[in-house]
Amino acid sequence: MTLIRHTPQESRRRSAPAVLGVLATAQFLVVLSASIVNVALPQIRDGLALGPSGLSWVVNAYVLVFGALLLLGGRLGDVYGLRRVFLTGAALFAASSLAAGLATGPTTLIAARAVQGAGGALLAPTALALALTLFPDPRGRALALGVWGAVSGAGGAAGVLLSGLLTGGFGWRSVFFAMVPFALAVLAAARLLPAAGPARRGRLDLPGSLTVTGGLIAVVYGLSDRSWPVAAAGAVLLAVFVVLQRRSAEPLVPARVLTAGSVAAANVLMTLLGAVWLGLFFLLPLYQQRALGYSPVETGLTQLPLAATVAVTSWFTSRLTGRFVLPAGIVLLAAGLAWLSPLPGDGTFLGTLLGPSLLIGAGLGVAFVRLTALSAEGVPAADSGLAGGLVNASRQVGGAVGLAALTAVSGTWGDSAAFRVLAALALLVGLLSLIVLTPRKETL
Repeated sequence: MTLIRHTPQESRRRSAPAVLGVLATAQFLVVLSASIVNVALPQIRDGLALGPSGLSWVVNAYVLVFGALLLLGGRLGDVYGLRRVFLTGAALFAASSLAAGLATGPTTLIAARAVQGAGGALLAPTALALALTLFPDPRGRALALGVWGAVSGAGGAAGVLLSGLLTGGFGWRSVFFAMVPFALAVLAAARLLPAAGPARRGRLDLPGSLTVTGGLIAVVYGLSDRSWPVAAAGAVLLAVFVVLQRRSAEPLVPARVLTAGSVAAANVLMTLLGAVWLGLFFLLPLYQQRALGYSPVETGLTQLPLAATVAVTSWFTSRLTGRFVLPAGIVLLAAGLAWLSPLPGDGTFLGTLLGPSLLIGAGLGVAFVRLTALSAEGVPAADSGLAGGLVNASRQVGGAVGLAALTAVSGTWGDSAAFRVLAALALLVGLLSLIVLTPRKETL
């Protein structure tokens, strides 16, 4: 009998789809966690006797810590090894999800959500960096980014869907318990992950890490709670971070990363898109339950067309690279939000939700794939973890700040006004994409 021996390159190629599946599952989990609690919030409020402020922190504790630690998580992967940091994040995520499901009081739940955010901040950037390392060729990278865009864009809608089904069938604790087996499966599949080369030798920029993390936390916390002194203190810390980066011999965010390709412009646009994305999946379920009288299960099921459209559009968008692909997708997103913005109290699924959901899903699918691709364009392999952390941080911090502003708009002028703001913000992203992204010799 003849034994067939595969070279390391052949073995790596054969296992690539399975590895990409593991990494995409990790990304899906961290995106899912931002929205999976939305439909369950009324039950969480009643079950743990949470007031309005405490209830908002069930969402904000995760988003805040996740967004603030992403840059540090990405750089930890570059310095200490992508695989090692990825597995640490998966373990933290599994343990904190279990703790959140077992929480008996508000403090325990909010603390568990914060730790869950820390685990996600280690998972997300290292998963993207590992995926880009696994697929270095243009065709393979397009496949990986298509999958990434699909799970990133659809994660918000899928979170609402699962939240509704789980809350309606098994209660609010199930939304946290459901994430545990997925996180454990990611850990169990660790043997499939590539070592991704030796860890980069060098020191971690501790002053930069502390100032940017503290600054982001203070800014988002201050805006969320309308504590302007705290927000101002955060802005000062971020200014100190910029000064430190210019003076550091080995900064947390090297200038070579921000000046590579379209990295800086793509992250600015992703920050604005993050506000649209998180605001949409926070406000839409509330409208469906409060105005239309939908049950948690009905609210979740009506997200299926949106999630499916994001996934399908992301897959096809990964093959398109023309300058006008992103603006065209953003126009679809803005049109869908504008169409939805009247938010009639007697609306129906077919007459009010389906059409806008398809346009919004198509726009999100295009935007996430293209901006994720542009955020990694030209970045050296040694900085791939940081690039992954940067684009995820842009989305999450933009989402947290945007959600705070949109909540204020909704409380003052109503949900319809908040959706009009979302549509206008999406149009701004489309306009800026034409201005700030460098034209390339490509065709649509």
